[in-house]
Amino acid sequence: QVQLAESGGGLVQPGGSLRLSCAVSGFTLGAANIGWFRQSPGKERAGVPSIRGRDGSIFYADSLKFRFTISRDNAKNTVYLQMNGLKPEDTAVYYCAGNRRILSASGSYLLPRSYDYWGQGTQVTVSS
Repeated sequence: QVQLAESGGGLVQPGGSLRLSCAVSGFTLGAANIGWFRQSPGKERAGVPSIRGRDGSIFYADSLKFRFTISRDNAKNTVYLQMNGLKPEDTAVYYCAGNRRILSASGSYLLPRSYDYWGQGTQVTVSS
């Protein structure tokens, strides 16, 4: 049974940092693509960064690539999202998601419809 569990969300002041974790069970990271997504009220769920299982290639949303970093620890079967320079507009529920597909286009890695398994989400609030 595939499960993904996010942790690490919370309240942070503007300019601060947070690191989210996504613990994965049911498949190994080397065989799965893992993406981070976020959704705020009234907005569609959007890709943040994703990491490809077979070679560790990373795909970023252009607007976030200089503040957010994705990484993985294969031994712990965990994927991380390091967020720096947080802004109030980063406030959202953050989800991790996984799939075992071979995606043909790089843009597919940031599309929610490409993913089959989802965590429950963790709230990130950026406010003073």
